[in-house]
Amino acid sequence: MADFELPLYRMVRYHLGFEGQPQGYGGKALRPSLLLLAHEALGGEPEGALRAAIAVELAHNFSLVHDDIQDRDEERHGRPTVWQVAGEAQAINVGDALRELSALALIGLQEGFPPETVLQASQVLNRAVLEMIEGQYLDLSFEDRLDITVQDYLGMIERKTGALLGAALEIGALLAGTDGQIVRSCESCGRKLGCCFQIRDDLLGIWGDQIQTGKSTASDILRRKKSLPIVYALNGEHGNKLRAIYRRPPAEADLSQVLEILERVGAREEAEALAGEYCNQALAELEGAELPQWAWEGLEELVQFLLRRER
Repeated sequence: MADFELPLYRMVRYHLGFEGQPQGYGGKALRPSLLLLAHEALGGEPEGALRAAIAVELAHNFSLVHDDIQDRDEERHGRPTVWQVAGEAQAINVGDALRELSALALIGLQEGFPPETVLQASQVLNRAVLEMIEGQYLDLSFEDRLDITVQDYLGMIERKTGALLGAALEIGALLAGTDGQIVRSCESCGRKLGCCFQIRDDLLGIWGDQIQTGKSTASDILRRKKSLPIVYALNGEHGNKLRAIYRRPPAEADLSQVLEILERVGAREEAEALAGEYCNQALAELEGAELPQWAWEGLEELVQFLLRRER
């Protein structure tokens, strides 16, 4: 039996926003919301899929705790990150605990669903988490390279961000008992929404409002992160100049030069346009699903949020 009185779980609750100040869950709850929307839109009872929604969100938070360590991010949602509070070693344990809590939450579905359905949902989530880790590996490996193509980048974000959003919609559809084609369409829709989400994240990482995002807009450039605007510029007419800057040790003085190059190649506009394409493709995936009107309206509202969000 888990001993939830251990300080480990206080740190889990701290990361989730349920301990410490300010309190309140700071996440967007995008993945559980998509899971529940798909489940209800396809005929399921939302209450029955709550454990699955929790499982997906806990898996997402496992990745956030580890990402904060790897990216050296000191704040999340306006509070010190777990590794800043408890140290890197214990933060790894917090992330691992969140992943196992996610697995236990999903297994709890057996109280209301056939064992084979629960097993299938577990396989979907495990596969997506593995893909998410692959994407994070690629993202980190890109920091030391200057030969990244747009296709390299898109393959990375489909894993890092797309896989778990795809799994959320797929599990929601599975638990609703829908047929295979609809399930596959839901998964593909989620992947494309994930790519849109990540591209918007990249845009906010360079041009966002630091107060809104809770992180420095200089950090992505100083860390040599290969976000989409940077990848566009590396492959554009000023690519050689940007590569020369990126071969030097990071310095605050380089920020204005990098931003000028991005503006010259229209990297911001290119990224915004691609995000819009992904969202349109996501909606097209579900055109044959015969979703109720309220579900379509909810998806369209979500698309507008993804394209315009400020944090």
